[in-house]
Amino acid sequence: MTKPEDEVVTLASELIAIDTTNPGTYGGPGPERAGAEYVAAKLAEVGLSAEYVESGAPGRGNVIVRLAGADPARGALLVHGHLDVVAADPADWSVHPFSGEVRDGYVWGRGAVDMKGMLAMMLAVARHFKRTDVVPPRDLVFAFLADEEAGGVVGAQWLVEHRRDLFDGVTEAISEVGGFSVELGGRRAYLVETAEKGSMWLRLAARGTAGHGSLLHTDNPIAKLAAALDRLDRHRFPLILTDPVREFLAGSGLPFDPADPEATVAKLGHLSRLIEATLRDTATVTMVDAGYKSNVVPSIARATVDGRMLPGRDAAFRAELASVLGPDIEVEWDSLPAVQTSFDGDLVAAMAAAITAEDPGSRLLPYMLPAGTDAKSFARLGIRHFGFAPLQLPPSLDFTALFHGVDERVPVDALRFGSRVLDRLLRSC
Repeated sequence: MTKPEDEVVTLASELIAIDTTNPGTYGGPGPERAGAEYVAAKLAEVGLSAEYVESGAPGRGNVIVRLAGADPARGALLVHGHLDVVAADPADWSVHPFSGEVRDGYVWGRGAVDMKGMLAMMLAVARHFKRTDVVPPRDLVFAFLADEEAGGVVGAQWLVEHRRDLFDGVTEAISEVGGFSVELGGRRAYLVETAEKGSMWLRLAARGTAGHGSLLHTDNPIAKLAAALDRLDRHRFPLILTDPVREFLAGSGLPFDPADPEATVAKLGHLSRLIEATLRDTATVTMVDAGYKSNVVPSIARATVDGRMLPGRDAAFRAELASVLGPDIEVEWDSLPAVQTSFDGDLVAAMAAAITAEDPGSRLLPYMLPAGTDAKSFARLGIRHFGFAPLQLPPSLDFTALFHGVDERVPVDALRFGSRVLDRLLRSC
């Protein structure tokens, strides 16, 4: 009988080969349908009847399937992941980003870690449960979702608003950006995401007086905006040690002084990039737009800023941002709240048991993700969320750099390991 680890690499490779690049715009045909149809077909192949839902736009496909558990009175567990990926330029890559090539012990391609590798694990375990008549302890809801890379507007957000029935009874969830291994204090640890910073996309505008570029100008909107962006780039928001970051640093095995957490973070190697962004709010300029002709001063200049706020910091972040930018800058924003849960309970214990069964002597540590996932949408339903997509990684691999990076890839052995862990977890939780 085929086990999840026997087919997970093939499933990951085939999923990567389906180009589901999210354009970040709405109105045209969506990219996820082909991936969603592949998933639905693989589930149907073993007799699982999934529901395909296009979330308010053509082609924005989602697939949801529920496996009945032994105790219907228990809260169901949602296992979710997204079908869409960010863009990739083949000219920059060692392999074609949509080849799904298996080479040198890795599965290569856009989405290998974000997050078609996890989708393959989910699919492999769901298929195995159906083939072998496994009845999990509680209902399992597997959701393969659209549009996470653009905030889930026509994916998780839409489903939460229009198809809540698909998630009836769900109390907890697991998904991406957690469960991967790191070496800390001479011992392997697996990070479980228990919190995410809030997200705020800011649209800035400076207005001024249009005129000929050859004349003197004292009301140039580009100059106003540039000065404000420079202030923002140089600004550092206050350092705040939140509970999940404190727990992570205290459990890292490295010397930790709560009064100077940055000293510990500096010793984390590749991981420091991820953790240092959870010590404070951030606001990063990502887009600038101004002018239409080389000899014309425009009347308006615009910029986009990616803001990320620690839990409970929304109002303080907005006030501090307004102070830094100054009164000449108009600000509009869209935001998604931070999410946070405690690192305890039966599900956490089951994660630890599943990991240590495959990797004796290892441990789990909570951490905060500086980015965001579809957990923000499901939190609106009161669902407690953990990032847990298990992977045992080589210590030398700069894993966090692979998210949205060139030559994204995931170790073959890590996928097989992850499928075994996920199988154990979902049989026992």
